Amino acid sequence: MNVLVIGANGKVGRHLVRLLGQNKSHRVKALIRHSDQAEALERLGAETVVADLEGTVGEIAEAIKGSDAIVFTAGSGGKTGADKTLLIDLDGAVKVMEAAEQAGIQRFVMVSALHAEKREQWPESIKPYYVAKHYADRLLEASNLDYTILRPGGLTDDVGTGKVATGED
Repeated sequence: MNVLVIGANGKVGRHLVRLLGQNKSHRVKALIRHSDQAEALERLGAETVVADLEGTVGEIAEAIKGSDAIVFTAGSGGKTGADKTLLIDLDGAVKVMEAAEQAGIQRFVMVSALHAEKREQWPESIKPYYVAKHYADRLLEASNLDYTILRPGGLTDDVGTGKVATGED
């Protein structure tokens, strides 16, 4: 399967690229914002493509074509303002959904946030991030894509245990 990782230079994305790069049954492509990020991801086994989530849907569709599945791990990062959070975490995600439909890519995995669907549980300190994740998730649910939404809790850099805890809803 040809898997495209969007946000491949971030912590979750880079980890996923490494794992997919080691799996001979998948080909991994990393969508990056800057060409100077390519070398490190190519060492992990990825082909790279440069595109900007603030670009047009058509530009994104061109960059993602040939993929069988998309994993959206992109985020504006904790050091940007609410404006970039909305432009990347919400509008960038929606543009990728539209581009996927345009390019005929049916499978979409969204890395969201724990409780993104429950407004009453959003931390005040990062509310714009939760607004972006909430509405990106809702638009994915309303799309024609085959999707999975992952809502992880606190992510750490600790060594993994190989175990995952899931909830019913």
